[in-house]
Amino acid sequence: MRLLAIGMFVFELSTLAFDQLQRKTDWKHARSDRVGTMAATQYVGPGDETVTLSGSVYAEIADGRVSLADLEAMAAQGDAWPVVDGTGRVYGHFVITALDERHASLMADGRARRIDFGIDLLRVEDPATVQDAAFA
Repeated sequence: MRLLAIGMFVFELSTLAFDQLQRKTDWKHARSDRVGTMAATQYVGPGDETVTLSGSVYAEIADGRVSLADLEAMAAQGDAWPVVDGTGRVYGHFVITALDERHASLMADGRARRIDFGIDLLRVEDPATVQDAAFA
């Protein structure tokens, strides 16, 4: 069962299965103060769109260390990756801005029985669109 894909990394039980997906979209409005009344506002365009994934991976099910290392390597490249959920909905292109790991219930050799994780994504322009505009 595929939950979501970031580029070629697929979130599923055998890799990382997140418990929660939080999505936030902002819109920008410029404000201009006025005397004796509320500020005037003007819509100036879309703002940031962020996605946060959080969950836990258990050593008995999958080696989350490998999957988290793969995501860390993707983030270090700085590339934008397409994000598609399990139903086929395309969210757009995102960069990985943060990866949070919390290792718990350590075993005798120091490996975590459970790793809680959080992944922050920021939507960016589709790289193909930006390149096409540069050649226009």
